[in-house]
Amino acid sequence: MARIAFLGTPAIAVPALEALVGAGHEVLLVVSRPDARRGRGGAVTPSPVKAAAERLGLPATDDLAEVEGSGAELGVVVAYGRIIPTSLLDEVPMVNIHFSLLPRWRGAAPLERAILAGDQETGVCLMAVAPELDTGGIYASTATPIGDKTLAVLQDELAGLGAELLVEALDDWTGSLGDPVEQVGEVTYAAKIAPGELAIDVRAGADEALRKIRLGRAFTTWDGRRLRILDARSSPQRGLGAPGVLDGTTLTLGDGAIELLAVQPESRSAMPAADWRRGLPPGDVLLGRASHERDDDPRLGP
Repeated sequence: MARIAFLGTPAIAVPALEALVGAGHEVLLVVSRPDARRGRGGAVTPSPVKAAAERLGLPATDDLAEVEGSGAELGVVVAYGRIIPTSLLDEVPMVNIHFSLLPRWRGAAPLERAILAGDQETGVCLMAVAPELDTGGIYASTATPIGDKTLAVLQDELAGLGAELLVEALDDWTGSLGDPVEQVGEVTYAAKIAPGELAIDVRAGADEALRKIRLGRAFTTWDGRRLRILDARSSPQRGLGAPGVLDGTTLTLGDGAIELLAVQPESRSAMPAADWRRGLPPGDVLLGRASHERDDDPRLGP
């Protein structure tokens, strides 16, 4: 069994930690980001990984320097959120569970970028941690189709697949995982998603809108206020009027239409889109565009 230091922060890293403990490996130390204020009440709470460590009876810290001298012979990194210093890598070899099929989507938001780009598949890689971001060799990988999965569903699926890859790779641990295979293919980078990227452009296509909605934070505007679109599906009917016009719950876009299923108006709770629509004043409902905009307005482009 391996003696391990585990480095991780969000919920997607928890299955790997639980799998290591379940397989009998000795997790000597868990390193996570410092406790932070979360939620409306502003209470200071631990990260999901630290909370899991406490539940499993494992020592936890936010001080990365404690890995050196911990007795760990291997570090396991899953969405930790900090660059590992080269000096520490020289002392403790580390592997990373990365949620993409490297070298496609190196970086901070691989699953989000895969969905937004319309990729047909994604996956998870068990890779060596190198000083340069996500450049290490690959020990094992597995792929899965994306289809119409939401980000949340895909995260849950890949968290499980990554945990399985990790435990399988450590089954015959003798102090090393062997030699990884060099990454091959076109390199792309997955920068963090900026909030503005999730705005629904009603003059664009339905596929683009649905991909943004599947990330869980997409929004448009109505009457100058933000309206989050929580769930939607493709609609065979275009609806009435120009892009942005809402006919019932069918939103006409520049290319096709979508049916809104669940929304969250600004400063209100989530609700079925049909309930929200019934509560609006009678007359035209225009999303994502000011009421004075017309299709022949030169500001709208071609």
